Amino acid sequence: MERRHFTMIRGFAMADWFTLANASCGTAAVFAVMWYLQGSDLRAFYVACALVPAALVFDVLDGRIARWRHQASSLGRELDSLSDVISFGVAPAAIAYGAGMQGLWDVAILLYFVACGVSRLARYNVTAEAMSADTGKVKYFEGTPIPSSVLLVLMLAFAAWQGRIGAELWFGVLNTGPAHFHPLVLLWALSGSLMISKTVRIPKL
Repeated sequence: MERRHFTMIRGFAMADWFTLANASCGTAAVFAVMWYLQGSDLRAFYVACALVPAALVFDVLDGRIARWRHQASSLGRELDSLSDVISFGVAPAAIAYGAGMQGLWDVAILLYFVACGVSRLARYNVTAEAMSADTGKVKYFEGTPIPSSVLLVLMLAFAAWQGRIGAELWFGVLNTGPAHFHPLVLLWALSGSLMISKTVRIPKL
């Protein structure tokens, strides 16, 4: 078993290590949110927000390194998708929860956001070969790329800097039926919906 373990590690290309760094940043962001919720230390919230753009840097680098070294592979693509789910799906949802979007409807919308991100990545992996059949390269994304959620995280970092998270979250809170929600969470619903849209096509640079 130990020999198989090291064989797997030797099978990683250089770009794959950057992909794992992406996943590590996303996981650390979730831990930082937990730290913030345990003690309301705003520094922990800032750390969580900063780790998501850091994950984006590694996400960009892994693709460029793979192309530079001609090491693109199915393994790398799967690693990239799994890492993106953590860093740009789960982590932004956790940060939103930490910022105060903790009502029942908030949580339902954040779950929808993550599910949309997972669905978008799965669809891309399945259709990537067909989309690149003529040129060998994917020309566009169907739906917004999941790393676009970095914008939501940066917005919350700015809100935290203004002291507008928690009970002071922008746009307040609404009571609807048996639960409540924060209107700001609708941006996560919009982001998720745009990810799975088939009508939105964005050129891949």
